[in-house]
Amino acid sequence: MNTQFKKGIIEICVLKIMEHEDLCGFDVIDRLSREIPVNENTIYPLLRRLTQQDYFETYKVPSVIGAPKKFYKITDTGLEKLTEYLSEWKLFIKGVFRILEGDETK
Repeated sequence: MNTQFKKGIIEICVLKIMEHEDLCGFDVIDRLSREIPVNENTIYPLLRRLTQQDYFETYKVPSVIGAPKKFYKITDTGLEKLTEYLSEWKLFIKGVFRILEGDETK
């Protein structure tokens, strides 16, 4: 899959899968990779950036083995951004399908 195309949609997908559940980075990668080929080199920098933009807040949970796990929780700002992205995505994809189906004049 084209890297630029994938890069543009992954942010929406990350926000969406975390809409109702806090996840650690590994779980984000696991869930996304079931549908989209992704790896930690894509997701961890994205999670850091989204946290810096106040779309996520983080907290740590002690682990039985090793270091505590960092979890990401979507913020109200993140939920607002997700709503905005989904609205824009729906309009965008409708236009793309009209063009691909040869109906762009409708």
